[in-house]
Amino acid sequence: MNQIIAALKMDQSQRGSWDYAFETGVATDCYMIILLRTLEINEEKLIQGLAKRILSKQEKNGSWKLFHDENSGNITATVEAYYALLYSGYLPKSDSRLRAARQFILTKGGMEESHLFTKVLLSVTGQQNWPSFFPLPLEILLLPPSFPVDFYSFSEFGRANMAPIMILADRKFQVKSTKSPDLTDLSAYRNPEFFSRKEQDEWRGLASAISEGISHLIGIPGQLHRMATEKAKQYMLDRIEPDGTLFGYFSATFMMIFALLALGYPKNHPVIMKAVKGLMDMECTIDGLPHMQYTTAAVWNTSLISYALQEAGVSPLDFAVKKGNEYLLSRQHYKYGDWLIHNPSGFPGGWGFADMNTVHPDVDDTTASLRSIARMVQSDSSFRQSWDRGVLWVLSMQNDDGGWPAFERNTDSKLLKLLPIDKAEFILADPSSADLTGRTLEFLGAYTNLPKNSEAIRSGVKWLFKNQESNGSWYGRWGICYIYGTWCAVTGLREAGVPSENPSISKASNWLKAIQNGDGGWGESCRSDIKGSYVPLQTSTLTHTAWAVDALIASFDQPTKEIDGGILFMLENLNRDDWTTDYPKGQGMAGNFYIHYHSYRYIFPLLALSHYQKKYIHD
Repeated sequence: MNQIIAALKMDQSQRGSWDYAFETGVATDCYMIILLRTLEINEEKLIQGLAKRILSKQEKNGSWKLFHDENSGNITATVEAYYALLYSGYLPKSDSRLRAARQFILTKGGMEESHLFTKVLLSVTGQQNWPSFFPLPLEILLLPPSFPVDFYSFSEFGRANMAPIMILADRKFQVKSTKSPDLTDLSAYRNPEFFSRKEQDEWRGLASAISEGISHLIGIPGQLHRMATEKAKQYMLDRIEPDGTLFGYFSATFMMIFALLALGYPKNHPVIMKAVKGLMDMECTIDGLPHMQYTTAAVWNTSLISYALQEAGVSPLDFAVKKGNEYLLSRQHYKYGDWLIHNPSGFPGGWGFADMNTVHPDVDDTTASLRSIARMVQSDSSFRQSWDRGVLWVLSMQNDDGGWPAFERNTDSKLLKLLPIDKAEFILADPSSADLTGRTLEFLGAYTNLPKNSEAIRSGVKWLFKNQESNGSWYGRWGICYIYGTWCAVTGLREAGVPSENPSISKASNWLKAIQNGDGGWGESCRSDIKGSYVPLQTSTLTHTAWAVDALIASFDQPTKEIDGGILFMLENLNRDDWTTDYPKGQGMAGNFYIHYHSYRYIFPLLALSHYQKKYIHD
C-alpha cells in the first residue's frame, strides 16, 4: 500500500490534479491527422508522431485491434488507420504495411462495413457518397417535448454528436484538400447505405410518426428547415466549453468543425481554430509517442485517487489530498446544463469527467468527488456548501425506475431502439445502469445520513434486485463489464443496508467465486460487452481482481480462500507490466470504443487492500 501511495503522490500535478492518460486506441489519432490535413494545418511533428504511434499498434495480419483478444482484428479501426496513414503523406500505398491493411479491409467486406461515425468521416471528407437516406431530419429539433420522440429524447452524448452529423447529412457536405488520398480501392461500391433494409422496415412506423409530427409544425417547409438548421447550429455553439471543444468530446468537436464548414464558416474562423486548439491540448504522451485523448479524465482520476488515498489511511490534511480536494472544489459546476430539461427542479452542483467540463456533469463523477471531500465537510466550512449542492444534485438525478443514469434523467425511450443507427442504445440512450446505481447507493449509504429506508435508497435497491442477471452478476455499462457491474452492485447494496445473507448478495458472491482463475485473480474479456454475457479473459488482471476482491470483502465478515487468493495475486503482481496492464477496463460503446485508464492499476488495488486491512487485520 505504501508503494502505491508513494507512486500516486509522485504523479500528482502542481495544481493538485492527477492527469493520467485516457487512452482509447488509435481512432482519435487517426481523426486528428485527417482533420489537420483537411484544414491544411501543417503540424508536421504531431502528424509524424501520431502516424508512428498508429503504425506501432498494427497487427501482423495488417489489421488494428481494439483489445488484445479481439479475434482477427477490427474493420473500423483498420479503415481509420489506413486512411490516416495514407493522408499523413508519410507512407505510399505501396508500403507493405498499408498493403496488408488494405487486404484485411477487403476480406472483411470493404470500408462500408465500418461503424456509423467512420462512414460519416468517409462521406464528409469525400471518400464515399452520402447515402440517399438518413433517419433523422433536422426538423426533429423543432418537435415539442410532448412528442413521443424529440431531440431531447436523445442522451446528451447523442445530441452532441448527432446535431453536427444531422447538419452534414442534410447538406451532404464534402470537403477535400490537395493531399486527400483516394480510397476507392477499399470500396465494393460507391453508393453505401448507412442503414440496413431490415432496420429500415423495423422503424418505418416511427419514421412515419416523426414525418407526421413535422408536417403539423406551423410554417412554410423551407422556413422551418432554416429554423431547424439554425437551432442545430446554436445548440453546438451554446455548448462549447472554455477550451473550444463541444462538451470536451473529441468526436463531437470533430463533427462540429465540419458542420460549421458546411454552414459556410471559413477554415480559419476563430471558433474552428479554437476548437482545433482544444483538441490539440488534449494530447498526451504514451511510451514516448503522442496520443490524442478522446477527453481528459482529470476530475475522475483526481476524485478516485484522493478518495483511495484517504481509504488507505492518508490524512485528509495531507498535502497531496488537500491539493487534490482544492482542485475538485474548483471544478464543481455552477451552471445549468442540458440535464435541466428532464430535471427542472434540480439545482447545479455536480462534477464533470474532464478538466474543462462546466455544463456537463455526471452522477458518477459527482459521487466520486463527494467521497473525496467527505472527511472535510464537518471541519471545513468551505466544503459544506459544495457538499450540500452535490448531494442534492445526485438525489435529483434518480430515474423514475429507481436507478441512476450517467448524465440525464429518463432518457431511455424504447422508441430509440427502433432507430436504424448502429449502437443506438449506446449513442442515443442514457439508461439506469447497475454500476451507476450501485456506486450511488454505496455513496449515499456510507457517506450521508439518508435513512436506509428512504424512498431514494429503497427504489435504488429494488432496481438492482430487478436487474440482476440469472447467474448472479450485473452488467456494468461503463466498465468491463460483469465483474465491474457486480462489484458496484454488491458494494452498493451492502452500504444500503442489504445483509450479506440476502439471496441476491449470496448469488453474486458465488458467481464471483466460480469465475476466479487458478492464480487467484480474475479477468474478463471486452467480448463480454459485445456478446452480452460474461466471457473470461483466460488470464488475470490487477483491476478485475481488485473489483472482485472488494465485492467479496463487502460480502463476508471473515476472509475466504478466494479473497486471500485475490489479495496474494495483487501483492505479487503490483509491478506487472504486460498486455494485461494495458487491457481496457472501461467502455463507451460495445464493440467500438474501449478505454484504458492508466490510473486504475493503482486505484483499485489500493482500495481493495485498504478494505481488507480495515476489515480483517486488527492490531
